[in-house]
Amino acid sequence: MDLQLFSNDLGVDLGNSNVLIYADGKGLVVREPCVVAVDKNTGNILQVGAAARNMLGRTPGNVVAMKPLRDGIISDHEMTVKLLSALFRNATKASVFTPKPRVVISVPSGVTEVEERSVINAAIEAGARRVFLIEEPLAAALGAGLDIKGAKGHLVVDIGGGTTDIAVLSMNGVAVSASLKVAGDAFDEAIARYVRREHGVVIGQVTAETIKIQLGQVYPRSDERSMNVKGRDAKTGMPRTVTLVASEIYDVLRRPARQIADEVLAVLEQTSPELVSDISETGITLTGGCSQIWGMPELLMERTGINCIVADDPDSCVAYGCGKSLAWINHMQEGPINIARKRMMRG
Repeated sequence: MDLQLFSNDLGVDLGNSNVLIYADGKGLVVREPCVVAVDKNTGNILQVGAAARNMLGRTPGNVVAMKPLRDGIISDHEMTVKLLSALFRNATKASVFTPKPRVVISVPSGVTEVEERSVINAAIEAGARRVFLIEEPLAAALGAGLDIKGAKGHLVVDIGGGTTDIAVLSMNGVAVSASLKVAGDAFDEAIARYVRREHGVVIGQVTAETIKIQLGQVYPRSDERSMNVKGRDAKTGMPRTVTLVASEIYDVLRRPARQIADEVLAVLEQTSPELVSDISETGITLTGGCSQIWGMPELLMERTGINCIVADDPDSCVAYGCGKSLAWINHMQEGPINIARKRMMRG
């Protein structure tokens, strides 16, 4: 009998904004915001995912809704364990007879060994039998369908919620990589700061993200769009509505977007001439939810002179890549991959 039928291995994209889980043989089975709502008095989880996200900034005193990850790494271990264990249960529909899943989890490329161990411990406490780590840009390239088996170089820029990961890939490995703590969350915070400073209105995380999605742009565009935003007047504390236009949001997002472009240039400078000439042919592939901000490919093309495309379904590339890597899970190294030490040995 084909044991594959009983495989309940999981590929997990543990992101700042969303957690996506790919179940072997089933495809993407979980896509939930990375938010947990907990009763402070009892420690019980009230909601996870979308239902908890709706509670952000709206909870009574005894309930706290929070994101347990910050800048791509775990900031609250206990909450991450609770979130993962709830989502693993959803993904595997576990019964008494189901073995615990083996799990492949993506981590940012700039991760330290301590941070890696934190991810592994959280997954094991949440119910994983064994844990394997994969670098986010490598998973993103696999998920975007790039052929990274050969010697030809590819450049992937994965702009997520907490981190932007940039990597030159060839022969199923990472040749040069960098991780930057400027991504979707930094864009949201910049928007919230701007609205408070320029318009005197305090807005929450969820509203800032909505503004980013509807008005966000990092490259000039001809048409002007606007939207009404409700918030709290910083002086009076009363509700107030202001109208924002896309060009002012462009002024806010231009700087963090330029930091990403600068980091891409820095990675290209460290890359061997042979791989750079490959990349000029293969182009730059953008993945991650925040790569969908209007003008990101145009900005990178202008700065690097290299053709740039956004992958299909960029939100899910890392999760699909983790799912694809399940095919060779038996050959993967368990435990921390300690990318930093490997890089030092190469250097």
